[in-house]
Amino acid sequence: MVSVVVVNWNTKDKLRACLASLQVQTQLPTQIIVVDNASSDGSAEMVKVDFPSVTLLAESTNHGYAKGNNLGLNLAKSEFIITLNPDTELPTDNLEKATRSLSSHPECGALSVKFIGPEGETQSSVRGFPTILGIIGQLTHLDQKLPDSPFANYSLPNFDYKKSQFAPQPMGTYLLFRRSILSKFTNPTQPFDEDFPIFFNEVDLLYRMNCAGYKCWYDADLSIFHHHGASTKQRRKSMIWESHLSLIRYFKKHLRGISRLALPLIAVASITAAFVRAKGYHAGFRPQHHNM
Repeated sequence: MVSVVVVNWNTKDKLRACLASLQVQTQLPTQIIVVDNASSDGSAEMVKVDFPSVTLLAESTNHGYAKGNNLGLNLAKSEFIITLNPDTELPTDNLEKATRSLSSHPECGALSVKFIGPEGETQSSVRGFPTILGIIGQLTHLDQKLPDSPFANYSLPNFDYKKSQFAPQPMGTYLLFRRSILSKFTNPTQPFDEDFPIFFNEVDLLYRMNCAGYKCWYDADLSIFHHHGASTKQRRKSMIWESHLSLIRYFKKHLRGISRLALPLIAVASITAAFVRAKGYHAGFRPQHHNM
């Protein structure tokens, strides 16, 4: 059976559609847990009225995505656990087929699927783990010009979304985990590093899982509908800054040996890129204003 954790911030209508899709699954989830991060749009009230069987954590503070997931996972009871964004809708047979698919790959601790966007497009949702050359390639567009080179090992422009295969780190929008695998390298009730409140928390988790010897499976035969960025679009400028600052945190945590000498260069490049993308400075993420 499956426990589903949905962290929500001000996406009431999309959350309603997401929960409705979960309640008509051919394999009904053991639990649906919604962690509402102090929404102001009536999301928590909607869940109480329209989905009384859902376990609701209506928080008075916006904790961010990582801590929100940890709060939900602390209540999860099942071997299979999905962390799911509220701007998604699942076909009725998704949970049944996804758990079966992950069970057939004992070397894998997590699974993701194909994301279909509003126009019927397949969204790019899989990347490699961040490397210095990969980030340089993305910033300079060398990844597009040299898609088979180390400059493309982060953006993975040649990833074939029509083929089921191992995938380094799919987006955290939909990730199906096995509790028994999480428990081998982290606390399965608090697996997300809260030093990555919004971005790179799933990258960090999947990287740690990979280092423990377990992979992630991408199943091209399964798909979900994804609106994409329904929460983060509400605070676009600050989210740009937070994504780049989180990248710096990621490298600071995981770079080893002589590679750490590149940290100042990475910081300068990331901050410069954030300034250009956001068209100016922004204070970015502030602990008292976690924006989902």
